[in-house]
Amino acid sequence: MDEGLISRRYAKALLKYAQEQGCADRIYDESKNFEKIFIQYPEVEKALQNPVLKREEKERLIVSATGGDAATAFIRFIRLVIGNRRELYFRSICLMYQKLYRQAYNIAQVKIITAAKLSEDVISRIKQLMQQKSDQTIEFVHEIKPSIIGGFILQCDSQQLDASVSNELKLLRLKLLNNR
Repeated sequence: MDEGLISRRYAKALLKYAQEQGCADRIYDESKNFEKIFIQYPEVEKALQNPVLKREEKERLIVSATGGDAATAFIRFIRLVIGNRRELYFRSICLMYQKLYRQAYNIAQVKIITAAKLSEDVISRIKQLMQQKSDQTIEFVHEIKPSIIGGFILQCDSQQLDASVSNELKLLRLKLLNNR
C-alpha cells in the first residue's frame, strides 16, 4: 500500500477524532514536537523499525518524543498505529496531520531562512508584512542556514522566493557556462 495513502488516511482520522475530543491544537503541537525529535535523533526511526522492541516500549518512545505529556486522544491514536503495525509511518502521519490541520484552520506556514540570526524587530516586521499580504493566520518559522552565505529564502506554503547569495552565485555560474 502507498505510504502517502496510509499517512493521509490515518492523519484524517486523527484530525476528525481530535476535533471531536477538542484537542486538535494540542495534538498539532505534539506532532510538531515529534517531528523535531525525529529530525534531531535518527535513532528514533531505528527504534521504531526494531522488531525486538515491544509495543509498550515503542509507545513510550513516541510519547516521550512528543513532549512526555501527550493528550489522551493522541496516546490512543499511538496505540492504534502500533497495534496495526504502522509505526514506521508515524512520522509521515504526523507531517500529514500538520498539513491537514493547517488547511482546516486556514493557517499558512511561512519560513524564512537566513545565513545569520535575525533580530526580533526584523522578524516581527516580516511577520507583520506577511500577515498583511495574507488572509490566513501565519505560522512563522525562522531557520538559520549558513550555507546560503547571505540574503534570505522566504517560503510560504508551496511558494518560494530565493534571494540568497548562494542562489545568485549559482545563477551567475550558469550564465557564464551558457555564454561559452
